[in-house]
Amino acid sequence: MLKEYAESFREKTVSFIGLGVSNLPIAELLASAGVRCTVRANKAPEDQASLALLQEHGVSFHFGEGYLADLDEDVLFLAPAVRPDLPELCAAAERGAVLTSEMQEFFRLCPCKRIGVTGSDGKTTTTTLVAKLLEAAGHRVHLGGNIGKNLLAQLDDIRPEDYAVVELSSFQLFKMTLSPEIALITNLAPNHLDWHKDMEEYADAKANIFAHQGEDGLLILNRDDPYAERYAAQAKGSIRWISGQEKLPDGVWFDDEGIHRGDELLLREKDILLVGRHNRYNYAQALAALGNLVPVEAARKATSAVARTFGGVEHRIEFLREKGGVKFYNSSIDSSPSRTAACLNSFAQKVIVICGGYDKKIPLELLGPLFLEKAKAAVLCGATAEKIEKVLQSVGYKNYVRETDFEKAVHTAVQMAEPGDCVVLSPAAASFDLFKNFAERGETFRRLIMNL
Repeated sequence: MLKEYAESFREKTVSFIGLGVSNLPIAELLASAGVRCTVRANKAPEDQASLALLQEHGVSFHFGEGYLADLDEDVLFLAPAVRPDLPELCAAAERGAVLTSEMQEFFRLCPCKRIGVTGSDGKTTTTTLVAKLLEAAGHRVHLGGNIGKNLLAQLDDIRPEDYAVVELSSFQLFKMTLSPEIALITNLAPNHLDWHKDMEEYADAKANIFAHQGEDGLLILNRDDPYAERYAAQAKGSIRWISGQEKLPDGVWFDDEGIHRGDELLLREKDILLVGRHNRYNYAQALAALGNLVPVEAARKATSAVARTFGGVEHRIEFLREKGGVKFYNSSIDSSPSRTAACLNSFAQKVIVICGGYDKKIPLELLGPLFLEKAKAAVLCGATAEKIEKVLQSVGYKNYVRETDFEKAVHTAVQMAEPGDCVVLSPAAASFDLFKNFAERGETFRRLIMNL
């Protein structure tokens, strides 16, 4: 399929706007097939080996200021972080250029059933759980999207009877005009307001995960989330609800006993290795996604097997080590106050939290009462440190320290900890002020802790 796909571009010129996990494999595919390709980005990527390979295939490059000048290619592949309403891109669309993306093309060509997951919190864990549960039930699964794997480049390996389980960010969904057969929205909270114009645009972008479904589509919503009713009113297909606050006769819900589907207990609480109430929501949503795809008894067996061994995804309340009676956790993925709230609420005790990072222009007021209740102490660093400090001062929280850099913040937190304490990296902000991404921030934290 990929060979035929590449051949379809032979008479066209193609430009890749931004070069990363989403665009690089497709640029390599088309360029190696002789398609005339250009790469455009506001800065040159660090992967020099890939650039050299593309150059060997005749790809031209436009990096830095003015990278969108003289944009005259026929097809434009936009990386997730590229807004489609940039003036140069709008002008290209008006003259007839096709604006697309890796995810748009994958959804257009994917031969198997697609399950899409989005939301402000819990996307990666829920997506991973859906994939693991389907695999445990005997199905062949392709996991990718925002979770880091380019699925379009894997098309030749995907069979009609398989399942594609795809994590989708608001950046990706903002540009999409296709929806998966099964769509799941974990929740909605302010996020990425440095990229989206406002909360309304952010919420609308998330809605694209189901907006293009037909009557046979399925949308899974969290009844406990304030935005859910808004989405339910827009749905064209059927809706399956989950909840951690009420018993749902026709949905998936959880209590102290475990996770239920209607009157059937699918997963016992004592069998779940993952800590935190938010992970009960993740399991409930994953089980709702399985729905009629897996018989009840098979779902029960698969879920129990996964739950007893699955310790979570890297950088998500990831236990690193215990040193001197102090436990250290890496939750670098926590790029918003709502994620930090879910993280801190996972612990029965108050924790020492390392917080702060790139400013996404989202409200931070939630951190005030949260730290009063759940933080024994806080160490602030990064671009949002001053804003967080003002929030903490406004509620009378005093046990915090501000540090000038990340490494000092980590060492200060270590020095503050006593035997029995937990030290948690939960930034409530993105990483781009100091790091390439949240994974690099988490790996730096891991290295500092493991070298204690």
